Amino acid sequence: MLDTRPARTLKGHFINGQWVRPARSFPDLNPNDGSLWAEAPDGGRAEARAAIEAAQAAFPGWANAKYTDRAHMMLRIAEVWERRTPDFVAAVQAEGGGWFGKGMFEAHYVPEVFRAAAAVCYDSIGEVLPSEYGKLSTGIRFPMGVVSVISPWNFPGILTARGFAFPMAMGNTIVLKPSEDTPYLGGLFFAEVLEEAGVPAGVFNVVTCAREHVGEMGDELVEHPLVKGISFTGSTPVGRMIAAKAGAHLKKCCVELGGKDSLIVLEDADLERATQAASFGSFMHQGQICMSVEKVLVHERIYTDFLRRFVERAGKLKVGDTADKAHVIGPLINDRQVARVKAQLEDALARGAKLALGGGIRGRFVEPTILTGVTPDMAVWRDETFGPVVPVVPFRTDDEAIALNNDTEYGLSAGIFTADEQRALAMARRLETGMCHVNCSSVNDEPHVPFGGSKASGLGRHGGRWSVETFTETRWITLDRGGRPFPPVF
Repeated sequence: MLDTRPARTLKGHFINGQWVRPARSFPDLNPNDGSLWAEAPDGGRAEARAAIEAAQAAFPGWANAKYTDRAHMMLRIAEVWERRTPDFVAAVQAEGGGWFGKGMFEAHYVPEVFRAAAAVCYDSIGEVLPSEYGKLSTGIRFPMGVVSVISPWNFPGILTARGFAFPMAMGNTIVLKPSEDTPYLGGLFFAEVLEEAGVPAGVFNVVTCAREHVGEMGDELVEHPLVKGISFTGSTPVGRMIAAKAGAHLKKCCVELGGKDSLIVLEDADLERATQAASFGSFMHQGQICMSVEKVLVHERIYTDFLRRFVERAGKLKVGDTADKAHVIGPLINDRQVARVKAQLEDALARGAKLALGGGIRGRFVEPTILTGVTPDMAVWRDETFGPVVPVVPFRTDDEAIALNNDTEYGLSAGIFTADEQRALAMARRLETGMCHVNCSSVNDEPHVPFGGSKASGLGRHGGRWSVETFTETRWITLDRGGRPFPPVF
């Protein structure tokens, strides 16, 4: 049923502590039914530039604030966010097309990101180095300046918070551009929260735009000379362009990109837990997670039993409008994603793959789909799917499983199920992934861990002290006590 409630008009861009009414707006749609959920501010280069200049003006004061003041601000943000949990979850269901349980998980995770960011304020910011001449020789980390954060639509709460909380806690100022598919969840909701928390004007800014203006706004956020660092989470093609532009300007960036992640199930695995991990990893948020399970690799001795149990478990997942809390599988975010998933599915079936479950597509709703008979010449094996479609493929040896996992340009995450932890660790060392989880799903995250991938899955690491390393500059500062001699000729 079409949502007939009047659309929201979002307050505007959030620049220098003020809500700036936009000259134009764009439709922010509910992906469940295509109804208009909100009118969102549509900006471009000028709005991005104004936000960057405001952030630069605020930088000296914020960078020189007491570290305890910055830590306390992070804690206030967490408190305000927790009070706003019902608002966020409702928007996850409507603007983001997410299951109620996904919204609750994300809403309760985000405050922990800010608490972890508060904690890094108390960590060491440098070290004392040995000196041949008796100097006090130090390597000290300093904030960089303005950091641009470009965040995605799939987990707009977690992935936005992770992108800016740690850089901001260390004294940088922020300009955030959320996805055009979730301008409220990934951007303007944060502006409301930080405004209520009392963040000083200009320290945190949000600008949004329609898809047709992403190029000009994005270029400004990367290339403007006042921007010193870029945090991006999104697709590999866009991440490549951002990293290339950042490199051309000698700017630091952290880009967390796509994945084609495997769940490897060995013959001694606990099949109850392994099938649950496969179902969660493949179908949570319709498979629209960078570290979703997109290949289930199963030892041939247990393949038939595993497949039967996996199909039975996944077949119980309910599909439908996420306004109903019982619907675990909601819509894909937009028609482009549906077309991508449909093309991969049709290609696989045309080339000989078989449906073990699902395959139905109704509007933006794609059934949980399990494929067998998938081969490396199929797009579903090679390309990131970002939808609820997963092949189950048998293997004979550990070497073969490793080769099947590594047969991709991506290298984000993986999971291995076995009773033999030593065997799993030996395999993990050979997987070309930035992360690996033994006896758990590839879908894992915690605020303080080094999150990121290898190969085409990204550059740099988000989380905890790894974010601090990325978004600070290290300076060598010494104090000489007259111990270093100069050549007499001088």
